[in-house]
Amino acid sequence: MEYSGPHRRSEERLRAHYLQHVPFEGLGSIEPWLREARFGITSTRFFASTHLPPLEDVDLLIVLGGPMSINDEKRYPWLVQEKQFIRRCIDAGKSVLGICLGAQLIANAMGARVYRHDRKEIGWFPVQALPQALDSSFCFPPETLVFHWHGETFDLPEDAILLARSAACQNQAFQLGRSVVGLQFHLEITAENAREMVKPCQAELSPAQYVQSAAEILSAKPQQYDTINRLMTELL
Repeated sequence: MEYSGPHRRSEERLRAHYLQHVPFEGLGSIEPWLREARFGITSTRFFASTHLPPLEDVDLLIVLGGPMSINDEKRYPWLVQEKQFIRRCIDAGKSVLGICLGAQLIANAMGARVYRHDRKEIGWFPVQALPQALDSSFCFPPETLVFHWHGETFDLPEDAILLARSAACQNQAFQLGRSVVGLQFHLEITAENAREMVKPCQAELSPAQYVQSAAEILSAKPQQYDTINRLMTELL
């Protein structure tokens, strides 16, 4: 359901609103979890509309991925509005989850720098949990094989706790306060999502140390998707 204006909300039903940047990066395994938890679900799909809901209509904000940079404001002017909305949600104490581009948007909305990394990380590579993550409300396993697709990185927002790193990229996941989490990688992706992502983005798959081929990406076993999807459920 795309957001189309104010609506009356049930006192007994929480509302999740997601921000989508391209058609081929959707909710993945998050959607069945939201439906099972009986959330009302609305969205802003910036490739079709820039309408955003009033803050009182949002309990959980999910900011999805995308191939653009958060610094591409001239090409995508709605990025300015989106970052302002994310900041307002965080300042209002809403629960906010950012994935890949979404994590970078959260970091930048909170004053941190986002910039081109010296290497891309695309495909299935492990992340490691960090000791300070024990001070957060969610901890990753010591090491987990997850799905990446990013060429930029970010500085941590002030007071954020770094939850995970990888060999290619130091800042992979963070928690800010009690209810804001940013993931540089994808825990929500399904086999169908991976196929949808590879099709329009194959030009990025130039051989490199941390860039897998389309065949390598799509050869992932069902257990790999099951593992990351369970982690996403635990996080949610």
